[in-house]
Amino acid sequence: MYEVKKTFHLAYGHRLLHYKGKCENLHGHNGLVEITLKSGKLNAERMVMDFTELGAKMRTWLDDNLDHRVILSGDDPLAAVLEKEGQRCFPTAENPTAEVLARLVFEAAEGMGLPVSKVSFWETPTSMASYEK
Repeated sequence: MYEVKKTFHLAYGHRLLHYKGKCENLHGHNGLVEITLKSGKLNAERMVMDFTELGAKMRTWLDDNLDHRVILSGDDPLAAVLEKEGQRCFPTAENPTAEVLARLVFEAAEGMGLPVSKVSFWETPTSMASYEK
């Protein structure tokens, strides 16, 4: 089995509803997303996937959806206020925890037809959540 990984940096803000702790307040992160692709065979170029192609696809999705956005639960009342003020928000069906964001990125990569096997979402340099099927 072949495996390749690519990382992406992003900046985002979020808060967690119905949570008691620091993360109940709006705050920001400089995050890191690590995408792992696996394949039992190599393509004609002898790669799982060209890093440049993987980077272009995922960077576009991350830029359009998460990077420099405020990521909030869809039922967060702050979302309407921020959007009214022209702030770029991204609603999630659940609290935007690192676990939820890892799954969200995984599903986006999978939806693009990438042979994704795992996504790790680093919220800080020492805190990471991952999702894999």
